[in-house]
Amino acid sequence: MALPVVAIVGRPNVGKSTLFNRIINERLAIVEDRLGVTRDRNYAQAEWLGRKFDVIDTGGITWDDGKIEEEIRAQAEIAIDEADVIVMLTSVVNGVTDLDEKVAQLLYRTKKPVILAVNKADNPEQRANIYDFYSLGLGDPIPVSSSHGTGIGDLLDEIVSDFPHDTDQKADDVISFSMIGRPNVGKSSIVNKLLGENRVIVANEEGTTRDAVDTPFVKDGTKFRLIDTAGIRRRGKVYEKTEKYSVLRAMSAIERSDVVCLVLDASTGIREQDKHVAGYAHEAGRGIIIVVNKWDLPEKNSTSAKDFEKIIRQEFQYLDYAPILFVSAKTGQRLDQIPKMVKKVYENQNQRIQSSVLNDLLLEASKLVPTPLVKGKRLRVYYMTQVRTNPPTFVVFVNDPELMHFSYQRFLINQLRENFDFMGTPIKIIPRKRK
Repeated sequence: MALPVVAIVGRPNVGKSTLFNRIINERLAIVEDRLGVTRDRNYAQAEWLGRKFDVIDTGGITWDDGKIEEEIRAQAEIAIDEADVIVMLTSVVNGVTDLDEKVAQLLYRTKKPVILAVNKADNPEQRANIYDFYSLGLGDPIPVSSSHGTGIGDLLDEIVSDFPHDTDQKADDVISFSMIGRPNVGKSSIVNKLLGENRVIVANEEGTTRDAVDTPFVKDGTKFRLIDTAGIRRRGKVYEKTEKYSVLRAMSAIERSDVVCLVLDASTGIREQDKHVAGYAHEAGRGIIIVVNKWDLPEKNSTSAKDFEKIIRQEFQYLDYAPILFVSAKTGQRLDQIPKMVKKVYENQNQRIQSSVLNDLLLEASKLVPTPLVKGKRLRVYYMTQVRTNPPTFVVFVNDPELMHFSYQRFLINQLRENFDFMGTPIKIIPRKRK
């Protein structure tokens, strides 16, 4: 299930970034008592009462003439579009301003829950001065102090109560997979070709797809659910200048997927944003397939595929387990291999290995490579068992977990891969002290 999204909006200098930092419990946003410090949106994950959610910090909304002001306002509007719950932040110090009223009018047009928070209410006298904010027509104002933490719990209670109910229940017999990647690599074109219909809008510009689209289909008797992800949105002449928006979209799709297809563009090569998006999928423990699209465009020779694969392996060293498919959404080349590969990776994600077989593997591994010696103390490995699937996770019981160096964990993972088919899935090793 995708996490709910909370956007913090308001005019400049009311303390949005301070509130953002208070909610996520760390100093991620730059805080400075000066107009316009926050220009792009910041994203982070937070948790309250057991509910996890994403938080967006936005720049101060103004209607002044100027390119920067226009971009900040567009950024905030994108955040409002993305959010499930909106927090409008004002300040008791200045009272209700004309800008507050304009921001409130902007929020009237949304059909989403809007919570009015009045910041800088640091003492009882200031908290008593919040009644003027009823004039904004956004319901009961909640007095808070982002700096001191006063009222934050009440605000979070209200935020969590407005979250949409979990309705995305996954069927056991359906394999969910998504297309992730930076804008304009051809994700939507692949989706359309796979489905045999124009299910998703395709255009040769960044950010055509705005929302994640779920489409069920059946291939060779297997039920799939395909999740297309939005790219960066274009609003008139204002372009999204940060990759964070598309990364948030990708993260949402990753959370709802069993397997993710990282789509690269053969015509433009690998960029930093490709690595960032791939890193989220790897850390989430999802199965991963690297799909190189537009393979019909580059001039090729007999070694082109091997040369490009070598570059991929160099740039994505942590994805050495991910299979690579060279496809073309335009010609349909090898697209029929994607569902087959997704099914195979899904099966690898969910396979279980008997403990007796794992311990035979441990015995053979100890003969190949002796356990490490750390400060005169040798690691002793007693037993291995699989504790979960998706991703395959193994607990190794040892004499001292501190002696289990990363390199030896890597060795055990390689032994697992050599003996069992774990193509496409990360493997986790957890060292535990034997009692």
